[in-house]
Amino acid sequence: MDASTIDIEKLVRVIPDYPKTGIIFRDVTTLFADADGLRVTIEAMAAPFRDAGIDLIVGVDARGFIIGGAMGMAMGKGFVPIRKRGKLPPEVYREEYTLEYGTSEVEINVNAVPKGARVLLVDDLIATGGTAMAAVKLVERVGGTVAAASFTIDLPDIGGSKLLRAQGVEVFSVLSYPGD
Repeated sequence: MDASTIDIEKLVRVIPDYPKTGIIFRDVTTLFADADGLRVTIEAMAAPFRDAGIDLIVGVDARGFIIGGAMGMAMGKGFVPIRKRGKLPPEVYREEYTLEYGTSEVEINVNAVPKGARVLLVDDLIATGGTAMAAVKLVERVGGTVAAASFTIDLPDIGGSKLLRAQGVEVFSVLSYPGD
């Protein structure tokens, strides 16, 4: 199938009032289940950064793993996971953050990112920016720099992408849903 004929937005399932009332959940698992949709999405997310001097891809638990592994393959780069608390063996750095609908913690192995590495942060969605900012802090703590971030979906009115840009991180998204 030709990439120009794929409307990936139609492959994203919309679930109102999930995980709580007032939240519009954008389910990318339906997009990722479609081989052509996944391929086009990964290519679109990688394209702006192919010549950006990126050393490593970092993805956030859990959908960021799907994207991150595929992005690493597409760009010929390694992949490092940022996991939910308690899922990585010691030693780790931990960062707490606020979600659109609660709080959580993520961790990175203390030796996961080489000192001075330029990192591309990837995830399925950016809303408040809490998860992404926690990831940026973790990468910096281990000695890397998040040079850019690439998301499948941006909810720009919630402010996360603006928050990242204010920290000097270049931000790209394939789909954007203002007003969500």
